[in-house]
Amino acid sequence: MEPFRRLTATACPLPLANVDTDQLIPARFMKRPRSAGYGDYLLHDLRGPGFPLTRPERQGSRILVARRNFGSGSSREAAVYALVDHGFRCVLAPSFGDIFGSNAVNNGLLPARIDEDAAEALLAWLEAGNTTLSVDLEAQSVEADGKQWRFAIDPVWRTKLLNGWSDIDLTLSHQERIAAFAAEDARRRPWARLP
Repeated sequence: MEPFRRLTATACPLPLANVDTDQLIPARFMKRPRSAGYGDYLLHDLRGPGFPLTRPERQGSRILVARRNFGSGSSREAAVYALVDHGFRCVLAPSFGDIFGSNAVNNGLLPARIDEDAAEALLAWLEAGNTTLSVDLEAQSVEADGKQWRFAIDPVWRTKLLNGWSDIDLTLSHQERIAAFAAEDARRRPWARLP
């Protein structure tokens, strides 16, 4: 997985709350193999004239700004696949569905929790025709037009994204301590080990 540190990119406003995983990718499109990509089906049933994702100035967006409870609903990981396959690396919202957040991190997508006021300010700024945001995971901040907002993220998720690690990579980062524990445990409790 590619590490995420700082991203300056085109951002897309999605001024909706409670966008669930069924809206992110309708189930009928999940019959395709993952290798075929899901990006074209992202928010398929919500798209219409003037929909943010279809506007020319939002093409190639890598950052999505939405309202609260983004990614709620079912646990389908395909919702994250659709975002990533469309090109997004970060979603800024006041809150996320629990399973969605975990799936996002495991696929290299930053679920950055900003407060409601920050979300509204960023949405208004983007709707006014502005296009570029900077997201800094190390500083946990978002910057636009000289203004800065902080965001929150679980510390373990932050570590995984900064390093481009999977859960296995995270475990292996503690390999020396694990080996030391195993050696000490074998010394103290030899009877607990198989012959």
